[in-house]
Parts: sequence; structure tokens; C-alpha cells
Amino acid sequence: MLDVKLKICGMKYPENIQDICTLKPDYLGFIFWEKSLRRFTDDAIIDIPKNIKKIAVFVDEEFETIKGIIKKFEFDAVQLHGSESPELCQKLKKLGVEVIKSFSIDEDFDFNLLSDYEESVDLFLFDTKGKLPGGNGISFDWNLLLNYKLTKPFFLSGGIGLTSVDAIKSFLNTDTAKYCYGVDVNSRFEKKVGFKNFSKLRRLKRLLYEDKI
Repeated sequence: MLDVKLKICGMKYPENIQDICTLKPDYLGFIFWEKSLRRFTDDAIIDIPKNIKKIAVFVDEEFETIKGIIKKFEFDAVQLHGSESPELCQKLKKLGVEVIKSFSIDEDFDFNLLSDYEESVDLFLFDTKGKLPGGNGISFDWNLLLNYKLTKPFFLSGGIGLTSVDAIKSFLNTDTAKYCYGVDVNSRFEKKVGFKNFSKLRRLKRLLYEDKI
């Protein structure tokens, strides 16, 4: 059984959210970036069990807007997918939420940039650099994380699907994954944009955590 958290991002439809909650993921992500096809537009989120953390996802949003959404929906965490500053991250931490800062990784990424954020965030999230800030459905070369020298825990993201399970298990047995806190899934587990495939996610949980087919 793997000791990593499971985060399912891009939740949109109430009945789908209700079904996915029965799988007991550790985190559910709700996107508030106006350009996202998975943008959450309802006025309320259905009741979610307290042991599942609700994450609000933003891209270069204003502090007051983020603060208002946190309060309205009672979010437990925020995920920042743009060029947000360490100072903004610190202000958000003072609101009492978990702060996750995402970075898009490719061969040219400068891991030294992360040092500026080390004291301002709770977790990093490493995603694939693509056309969009997230949800591109493609993976990056996880060997690039050999360049990660900090001790801040991180989520592994970017194009993770059922076919990634063996690679995830192999990765988690390496020193590179020493601070891997969890895996983040999204587009590879959808029936349509924003609507997650329950059976595929259930199988993912079984493969990751129970070693069952």
C-alpha cells in the first residue's frame, strides 16, 4: 500500500462530486480560473465529508477575490497555478488555509526559483509545462526532479492515468520521490470535461493502494 495522498482536480458537477466523494480521495480540487473549461460556476458546493479537503484553484487572481471565494465555499486549501509571488502566498497562509504552489516543469525549469517560496507555502505541485496552466493531459520527465534539492513536500501531477500506475510505484521507490506527498489527477479520468469517470478512479485507488486489478 502506497503512502501518498490522492488529489482529484477539476470537479464541476454536483452529482459527480457526490459519487467521487464515496471513493474517499484526500483532496478535491475546484477550478476558479475564468478561462478553464472546468471552471466551477455553481453558487454552492454540495456537502463534502470533513476528511476530504476542498481546494480552490486559481491563476494569477487578486488576493481579495481569492479571500472571498475561500470564505464563501469554506475551502481548506488553495492551489496557485500562475506567477503568484511568495508574498501573496504568505498572505493566503495567514487566512488559515493550506497553500499549494504549482510549477510547470520542463528541461529548462530553474529549480532554484523554488527557494523563494519555501517559507511561504505548505506544498509544491509539479505539473507539465504546456499550453494551459494545468490539465494538459501530458506528463513530464520525472527524472527532472533529481534537480529538486529542497525538503518541501510536493504533489506529482501532469497527465497521470491508469497506465501511469507502474511508473508511479517505481518512482516512489527512488530517492527522488523522498518528499512526494501525493499524486494529482484530472483530465485522464474524465468522461467529459469536468465530469470524472468513477470506475476509472475506483480502479486507480485499487491499483495504487490495494494492489488489486
